Amino acid sequence: MTTEDKNAATAQTSKRYRLNDTPIAARPLEPALYLVATPIGNLGDITIRALETLAGADVLACEDTRVTRVLLDRYGIENRPYAYHEYNAEEAGARLLTALEAGKSVALVSDAGTPLVSDPGYRLGQRAIEAGHRVVPIPGASAPLAALVGSGLPNDAFLFAGFLPTKDKAKRDRLRELAKVPATLIFFESPHRIADTLVAAADELGKDRPASVCRELTKTFEEFRRGPLGDLASDYADKTVKGEIVLVIGPPAPDAAPDAADVDILLAELSTTMPTAKAATEAAKLTGLPRKELYQRLLELKGAA
Repeated sequence: MTTEDKNAATAQTSKRYRLNDTPIAARPLEPALYLVATPIGNLGDITIRALETLAGADVLACEDTRVTRVLLDRYGIENRPYAYHEYNAEEAGARLLTALEAGKSVALVSDAGTPLVSDPGYRLGQRAIEAGHRVVPIPGASAPLAALVGSGLPNDAFLFAGFLPTKDKAKRDRLRELAKVPATLIFFESPHRIADTLVAAADELGKDRPASVCRELTKTFEEFRRGPLGDLASDYADKTVKGEIVLVIGPPAPDAAPDAADVDILLAELSTTMPTAKAATEAAKLTGLPRKELYQRLLELKGAA
């Protein structure tokens, strides 16, 4: 057997993964950049499609080879991971794009969860698309979604806002920008900043706004602490916190409808300086009520005068 034949045989043998102690051959992958979601804590949350991709890829890139090696060893994957992270993104990214140009399959994983979500993989995915390469998402575990569904807060509309700024003023400015967004807000936060963030959120969004601090998701010490922001800020004021955290904050309460008597007063005041149609338009801007209804009400008020 020639050296080339031996290398081919070795490569074929290594493209396997293990499931329930049974070795399984990985299917060949088409040339593309595969964005592979990995477990956020519990290694049992990996998908079979992700295992096939990690085992079968010609090139496997990851944030930290030591972290990814734990996952690969658990499932008997011999593929050698290469480091791609924010500190070597330019150089390593160029090598990965070269591999794509050569018709190879490239799999990208982050330390946990889905690549590109608050992750340097975003730049690689963007560059691959610009270069005309196929980009294939391999879905799976996601910390923001796990926190959302476990928080008990509304999930019909939500906004994942990544990490808040670390400086207090910038953090509060960002929270004020998001205060009126009619959706549940999701943030990543570090354990040593969560207390200050809860205080800022309670001040800027309201102490009664419902929230949930979701810690160590899918891990042994998984914890959900739910309650108004003011109460959570008090709970964490002198608390030593460890582990990864997702902060979920419920949407703002809908504005109460203005009192009918107050609306009549506003319409009367506006009509003293404006034509009826313009007064109704201005009142609609100020109250959020339908202009057509306000116009009709103003006509009634003038008819009764």
